Amino acid sequence: MNMIIRHIIMAVVCSLLLAALLIGVTFIAFSLDMPNGWPAIWEQQIGDVSYLLTTIGIVVVFGTIIGIATGWYWKERLYQIDRKLDELVKGQKLSLNDESYKELDSIQERMFQIQDKFRNQAEHAQRLATERAREREVSLQEIVVQERNRLARELHDSVSQQLFAASMMMSAINEMNPPQDGKFKQQLQMVEKMIHQSQLEMRALLLHLRPVALKGKSLKEGVEELLLELTQKVPMEIDAKVEGFRVDKGVEDQLFRILQESLSNTLRHAKASLLQVLLIERDETVILRVEDNGIGFNLEQVKTSSYGMQNMRERAYEVGGTFKVISVPNEGTRLEVKVPVLRKEDVTDD
Repeated sequence: MNMIIRHIIMAVVCSLLLAALLIGVTFIAFSLDMPNGWPAIWEQQIGDVSYLLTTIGIVVVFGTIIGIATGWYWKERLYQIDRKLDELVKGQKLSLNDESYKELDSIQERMFQIQDKFRNQAEHAQRLATERAREREVSLQEIVVQERNRLARELHDSVSQQLFAASMMMSAINEMNPPQDGKFKQQLQMVEKMIHQSQLEMRALLLHLRPVALKGKSLKEGVEELLLELTQKVPMEIDAKVEGFRVDKGVEDQLFRILQESLSNTLRHAKASLLQVLLIERDETVILRVEDNGIGFNLEQVKTSSYGMQNMRERAYEVGGTFKVISVPNEGTRLEVKVPVLRKEDVTDD
């Protein structure tokens, strides 16, 4: 039930009880002095309206006014609480109201304490992530890096090149010397598409084989290098806006890994012709957004079965951030990660 209506009902009920008490007192006080007793009181009028109806009407109107006033009064104050709780849930800074309600001072103070607690926990999580990132870089064995690079080179020089040659040959057959048999022609075109998809799968695999650590590079440098290599190898338009900013090493490492995973998923599944990447800092928040115009997918079906999606979500949560994916079948997918900037260390801006 609406708060204002509830207050109106309560005020009217209280007013009716007050009216009943007032009428009862009137009957008791005046029935003894009047010749006809109670019947004479029933017949009393104020103007052209009986005394009883006038009394009840005045009380109901008065109660309604009081109910509307008190209902609106508390509705405004509860709206302020709801708005601040919404800001708290979204990870935004609690706003300071120009209009202060003394009744809500203690509640607002508790909300600011909760916000400080959340920020301290996020700062602690980021500090732990930074320490783990540094430990991973220090403990990373050189032989593992060399083996990954060797495997990537061999795949690129052998399988990737053979897939490229097969794709060129199938394209030449289909364009220069197409078979007359329609069914056979359709099968050759299907083979060409399969080879093309295998090339995308191979590029996604090579993307995974790249060392995931930035290894001394800033996040901006690593992302630009990754996107440049992708532009050279994938027939896809890439629109990127990457800004330089200072952020903890642990946050950089996790954002870079999330971007790698997202690009790999796009290459393997999206069938997109346009990829947009945004990496900026606004209002003490790092925003990473990856959007494509591919085939999209059903979020409910992917939530429980996609290891990559779960992995990206956990990486975002590990640094106190938020993870959001919006996908519409046949209209594309948008991935957005927001991480609050709580601690900053010296990072070379490009």
